[in-house]
Amino acid sequence: MINDALTALQEGKFILLYDFDDRERETDFAIRADAVTPRHIMQMRKDGGGLICTAIHPFAAQHLGLPFARDVLASTNVAEKEGEIPYDRKNHSSFSLWVNHKSTFTGITDRDRAHTVNEIAEQVRKSLNGGGANFATQFRTPGHMAILRAADRLLDQRRGQTELSVALAEMAKITPAITICEMLDDDSGYALSKADAQDYARKHGLVFIEGQEVIEQWKSHHY
Repeated sequence: MINDALTALQEGKFILLYDFDDRERETDFAIRADAVTPRHIMQMRKDGGGLICTAIHPFAAQHLGLPFARDVLASTNVAEKEGEIPYDRKNHSSFSLWVNHKSTFTGITDRDRAHTVNEIAEQVRKSLNGGGANFATQFRTPGHMAILRAADRLLDQRRGQTELSVALAEMAKITPAITICEMLDDDSGYALSKADAQDYARKHGLVFIEGQEVIEQWKSHHY
C-alpha cells in the first residue's frame, strides 16, 4: 500500500494519511503542494473540514527563514510551553507562519489558497536546489495558509502528520511540500474515525495508509 501512496503523490492525487492510535488518531487529506488546484482546496474544506496547512521540509524552512511560531511568540503569555501538547509531550507543535501570496486578494478563497500553496512549493523547490528563493518578497503575514515546519530529523525526531507527509514526499522524490487537512466528523464534532476515513477512501478511490507503514518504509530504506 505504501508504494501505491507514493505513486499517488507523484501523480498529484490525494492520499488519506492516518497517524497512530496512540497519537492524534486523525486522518488527513495529503497532496503534493505543487499540484494543488482550487478544486482540491474545495474538497478539503468540504469533505475534510479541518485546518488546511502546508508542511515543508526543515532545510527549506531554514533557507527561507521560516521560524517556528512558538519562537516568534515566546515573549507573549500565551506562547506554547514545553510539554503542553497532550498528544505529544516530548515535542512542540510544527506551526510556522500563516501567509498569503502577495498576488492574492483576500487570501481565503479556493483560488487564492491554491495559488499560495503552489507558490510555497515553488519557494521550497528553489531553496533546496540552489535557486534564488526570496520568501519575503513573495508573501505577507498574517495570512490564510498555515505553514508547518517539519522537525529537523523528520521521523527520527517527531512522528506527527507534518513529518509523515514530508517523509512521504522525500520517499516519492517530489518537492517536499505537502498540503494536508484533517478529516472531521459532522455528527460527533470530533475527528473522523479511522473506519469512516477508510470507507471514504474506498468510495472515492483513494489510497489510505497509516503512520506505521510510513515509519517501516522509512526505516527499511535508511532515509
